Amino acid sequence: RQSTWDYQFRKEGMLSRLRFVGRAIMQGGMRNKALTSFVPRSFMTAQSKYTPFSNRFGMCRMFSAYPSHKVLAMPNLSPTMTKGTITKWYKNEGDTYIPGDVLCDVETDKATVGFEMVDGGVLAKIIMPTGSKDVPLGAPVCVVVDEAKDVPAFKDFVAGAAPAKAPVAEKKQPEKKEEKAAVPEPAKPVHSGKIVVSPAAKKLASDHNIDLAGVVGTGPKGRILKEDILAAIEKAKTTPVAAPVAAPEPTPAPVCEGAKKRKPKFLAEIPGMPEFTDVELTNYKRVAAERLTEAKQTIPHFYVSIECEVDNLLKLREELNKVSKSKISINDMLVKACAQACIKVPDANSAWMGSFIRKYKDVDMCVAVQTPVGLIAPIISRVNHKGFETIAKETKVIIEKAKDGKLKPEEFIGGTFTISNAGMFGINQLISIVNPPQACILGVSQVEKVFVVDEAKIKTDKPWRIASRLMVSLSCDHRVVDGAVASEWTKEFKKLVENPMLMMLQGINLTSQK
Repeated sequence: RQSTWDYQFRKEGMLSRLRFVGRAIMQGGMRNKALTSFVPRSFMTAQSKYTPFSNRFGMCRMFSAYPSHKVLAMPNLSPTMTKGTITKWYKNEGDTYIPGDVLCDVETDKATVGFEMVDGGVLAKIIMPTGSKDVPLGAPVCVVVDEAKDVPAFKDFVAGAAPAKAPVAEKKQPEKKEEKAAVPEPAKPVHSGKIVVSPAAKKLASDHNIDLAGVVGTGPKGRILKEDILAAIEKAKTTPVAAPVAAPEPTPAPVCEGAKKRKPKFLAEIPGMPEFTDVELTNYKRVAAERLTEAKQTIPHFYVSIECEVDNLLKLREELNKVSKSKISINDMLVKACAQACIKVPDANSAWMGSFIRKYKDVDMCVAVQTPVGLIAPIISRVNHKGFETIAKETKVIIEKAKDGKLKPEEFIGGTFTISNAGMFGINQLISIVNPPQACILGVSQVEKVFVVDEAKIKTDKPWRIASRLMVSLSCDHRVVDGAVASEWTKEFKKLVENPMLMMLQGINLTSQK
């Protein structure tokens, strides 16, 4: 406060750490020699004490005694991911990896994704072994180094722990008899008149609830300085506080004997219940349940259903499969019909973004697939620009990857429209829950043979015919799509399904064919 000092060292060394500026000086060390520390004091009364102590690691950085390394954290593999589960390690400690190698599989809220490396190195330590559940995003997963010779140094590595220090011989201290701590008397005021205190000391006392009336000032004319407040804080930490007198417990309200005997019973305690097995939720199941519940509770759903005759579609499919390299399914053709209907009615190919609505120019179709871990909807991108054969080929690949748990994040995150087909299960009608932030999802039922009136034979003895029909139900977010838009979309979809040759005219405006 009176002058600025230059602090000079008597020996060469290395500056390893700065402490609190204005209160502590620093710490330094020298290679293979005693490390010197300085007792923290204020600059005004700085009198550093030379205290040698054992420097086990020689000249080090004081914050690490390990070779150069990287601690890899749990990566963010999904926009909604907050934690993950390590399902499998492909590399062991000491194994070398190259760019593109997958170290482990991580189960996210969407799927199981590989933790892929972008550069090479050596796996030195696995912090989270196989089976580690609910690992928070950013938590340490493993340690990697550049050279294999550094691996043994991380045998006992613990994330967040300082390196082990050399054992120090404990000094035996004479046993002390336990004595009851004397309860101090209330501090008496030491200032008879106005209290003189510096601004810094006044603020510090206010932050730590220090009564200035009980602090003795060491400054000129009894002025209370910052050092006096710091001393009062330290004294308050070591001074025992009188235990408060316990207030008498209130007398509980009288409870009837019948209420005391009644206790809530779980299902397992109810006599006559059948045996059961509790299945633990995976990350995917838990997050899917949360998102579906949120979607059903927060999105204003409404539904539009329509029946479509698919005889022409089945005939075209039969003809195309004679020349196609990939077998085309009914669902592949319905995916194409959805995409073309979305281009014709772009309001259905939109998303609710909270403060605005986003309309997409192309269609990235999410196809619902049942996997061993649950339902997932991988994406077929830009479906409106692809033909039946390309859609069939990509759909088969993406479904196999989904069932094997090998989807990449970009293959299941996003999408503009979703189709869910339960026809193979013999379902007559499927009404699905909207997949936010998308505005629509189409549920598809099975194809059925039904009798329909044949207008061309209305005056004959048999004014009917047998037709193949399927029911589709469009679930909509009413914040984005209203009833008129949903009706227009289903009408366009019905026209494309019943006249499938229109879907083969890619790039042509369908307005003239309406």
